[in-house]
Amino acid sequence: MRGTRKFWKDENGAVAPTVALSLVALIASGGIAFDYARLAAMDTELQQAADQAALAAATQLDGASGACARAAAAAASLLANETRFSNDGSGRAIAVTSESACDASGSVRFYQSYDEVTDIPGTPATTDGAAKVVIVQVSARQADYVLTPIVGAISSGNISAEAVASLSSAVCKVPPLMFCAPNPDFPQAADIGKGMLLEPGGGGTWVSGNYGYLDFGNGASGVKINLGRNNEVAACSDNDEGVPTEPGNQASVTKFLNSRFDLYEPSVTACNSSTGDFCPAENVVKDMTRIEEVKVNTNKDDPQPANPGCGHADATVKSDFAYDPTATGFSRDSNQASCTTSDNSCPKFGNKDWDEAAYVAANHPGTTASAIATAMNKTVSTLMRWDVYLWELADKANRLAAKLVSSTAEFKEQGNSGKGTWTFTNTCAYPQPKNGTGVASGTNQKDRRLLTVAVVDCTGANGKFDAKVLRFADLFLVQPSLDRGTSTGKDQIYGEIVRVAERANGQSAFQYYLRQRPRLLK
Repeated sequence: MRGTRKFWKDENGAVAPTVALSLVALIASGGIAFDYARLAAMDTELQQAADQAALAAATQLDGASGACARAAAAAASLLANETRFSNDGSGRAIAVTSESACDASGSVRFYQSYDEVTDIPGTPATTDGAAKVVIVQVSARQADYVLTPIVGAISSGNISAEAVASLSSAVCKVPPLMFCAPNPDFPQAADIGKGMLLEPGGGGTWVSGNYGYLDFGNGASGVKINLGRNNEVAACSDNDEGVPTEPGNQASVTKFLNSRFDLYEPSVTACNSSTGDFCPAENVVKDMTRIEEVKVNTNKDDPQPANPGCGHADATVKSDFAYDPTATGFSRDSNQASCTTSDNSCPKFGNKDWDEAAYVAANHPGTTASAIATAMNKTVSTLMRWDVYLWELADKANRLAAKLVSSTAEFKEQGNSGKGTWTFTNTCAYPQPKNGTGVASGTNQKDRRLLTVAVVDCTGANGKFDAKVLRFADLFLVQPSLDRGTSTGKDQIYGEIVRVAERANGQSAFQYYLRQRPRLLK
């Protein structure tokens, strides 16, 4: 009995029941924390997958045909993320439901815009060209709770994630020239080789075939300078909201573009041979001649001396280059060759049918258009002006020499001395530069007659507007911009579409054109 009373009075271990009872709550709390951590980790895994899928999809939003289908495919096929904290029996791979429709429904939805402040998408996109924003939702997953009370009897329910992305772009290191595209996918393979008669725009509504200038912040004077410079502007301009255009019909700007043809009006900066700025190309064949005068002293009774020809060291330039239809340059496409600008009936885009036979016969009588086509791995029907131009540059034997187009001769006796002077007035065509130093193309240098031009969507544009650059195209300058009677004006630009723009020789990074990167909006 004494021992029993002692036991009842012993206070050692009095907290053990309390601890035992509290363990239930402690284990429950730990279970909740463990399962919540798993749930949070699964949510993070799903969100990261949605982010990566949206970024992959956004890379395809280039406005070209099939953009929506390519974006959806990229979201579905390029996603390789796993969720390691879901145990719903569906494995680890996270998926995006495949679809190809360009609409605002399903797991991959497209919109024309997105308000980042309110997190509200704009108008749904139903065409590839209108799709600027993509919202991607990954397939829902769930986690069955492990330690939460009623073990294994409840779960997280379906948890999903979505992300919003778009393609951010900038315009870098390009000439400030743009033209309005006839469609969002221009140029495609069928457009390569077409002549383009670009008319100045900006006075009202912009239409397909209008050209204008991009304003990189230094106004009209900067446009002139950059069209004549060698490696164009160095800065980048944001393209998401569009690059401002330079207003007004600046016909004088084309004078600076003509420096690439070795033409220098009084206001045009002279060729800088050290930098190549305002310098001509190596090949400046064109429908223009200049008049030179050469005097040869002789006796009155001597026979008429031979004409010294063009480019003589003692020649005096009587008038510099002017339009001359007898100087055979590259012709226009047949549907643009005989139209007049007075009634605005000239089609802006050609049919690729130019008179290669006449050009070769006039300038290369020792060969044929067929032979040149074979040398350039082309057929006569696919031979571009750009191809012939490159063929002429590739071998010095193919390069055109100065050509005497026409000449007159006159003899004047010096008093009664029996001596006199023959004066030859020669009309000369110069396919090689005479006023400036020709710039050769190279690793970091595009040919001076190959101009990178911004292809712009001008839908609904009036006057000055923010131009959204779709892509860049390389345009071969076929003819200088000058007055040719009723057939062309000095404010028009005529070129040939060569390709979607490439870097110099396909490898150098000296020009970046349209820099694009996907970015998350949410």
